Amino acid sequence: MRIAPLPAGLPATVPFIGPETLERQRGAPFAARLGANESAFGPSPLAARAMREAVGQVWKYGDATSFDLIQALAAHHRVAPANIMVGEGIDGLLGNLVRLMIAPGDAVVTSDGAYPTFNYHVAGFGGVLHKVPYRHDAEDPQALLDRAHATGARLVYLANPDNPMGSWHDGAVIEAMLDRLPPDCLLILDQAYAEFAPASAMPDIAADDPRVIRMRTFSKGYGLAGARIGYALGAPDLIAGFDRIRNHFGVNRIAQAGALAALADQGWLAHVVAEVEAARDRIAAIGAANGLTALPSATNFVALDTHRDGGFARALIAALVTEGVFARMPGVPPLDRCIRVSAAPLHELAVFEDALPRALAALSRA
Repeated sequence: MRIAPLPAGLPATVPFIGPETLERQRGAPFAARLGANESAFGPSPLAARAMREAVGQVWKYGDATSFDLIQALAAHHRVAPANIMVGEGIDGLLGNLVRLMIAPGDAVVTSDGAYPTFNYHVAGFGGVLHKVPYRHDAEDPQALLDRAHATGARLVYLANPDNPMGSWHDGAVIEAMLDRLPPDCLLILDQAYAEFAPASAMPDIAADDPRVIRMRTFSKGYGLAGARIGYALGAPDLIAGFDRIRNHFGVNRIAQAGALAALADQGWLAHVVAEVEAARDRIAAIGAANGLTALPSATNFVALDTHRDGGFARALIAALVTEGVFARMPGVPPLDRCIRVSAAPLHELAVFEDALPRALAALSRA
């Protein structure tokens, strides 16, 4: 069966190989799942209870407008409900945004090594990606702006805090970017890790500012990665545009119930943030004991510098998989000298602590 020319010309790849696929390949489950930046500390018990209670109503479609959740999010962020769109995680929202904003041939600017799922959506809708390098292990706002002006970009993508390096910029840097964007260009500010960031990293941007759309998620701090639910904050006209192209029943009833309860339990979120801070310190100590250096992180993971090249880091990731540890690494030089380890409870970090020296020893013998 013939498929359309645009997808026919794309590589048959996906942005990430999931841990379940890797477990099937190795024939055993991982003892430590430290590669997907999930919250192994789990969701709020109140969210878990709300989702269990919602199961009995799962014969109904979810509310296509996510009315209750949007009202709660508006109150939480002190914005109008018209400033918020709920979607199937940031990934789903990014796909809809690219579909809404990008025609075939339109220029889009991102950083080389930044979140690959965004690139996947741009390619899938015929946009032309322009990439700039990281600077000092962080995305480079000036380079992004320069390339946006040079290409007439419609979209510029920036994650703050950043994935995969964990670095961050002060909010004032983001605010200054908006004043220097090209005309008719939208900044996508991915704030997936905002709950773990210092307050100074959060820009003071009006919800109605038409130059920026902010992406947030319940996958990280709130521990609902498997529920696939997130939201965007933006100007009302842009937010309303999503209704033209989105899957109106894509957010399921159980996820809506869980997100609403999770948002109400800020005490649990504070508990998770504290656990993540402790876990980051533990990962850094484990790395240091094995000759690896932790980069500063405002996320729920730590990038560990191997002080070698990407080939060594890839071999180390493979050796960790053999030891039953799932971890990941950045995909392009010079970022790929690092491995990335998600924050997790002590028993999983103990597995990593035990496995890392054996994996390094195996490489030294190879």
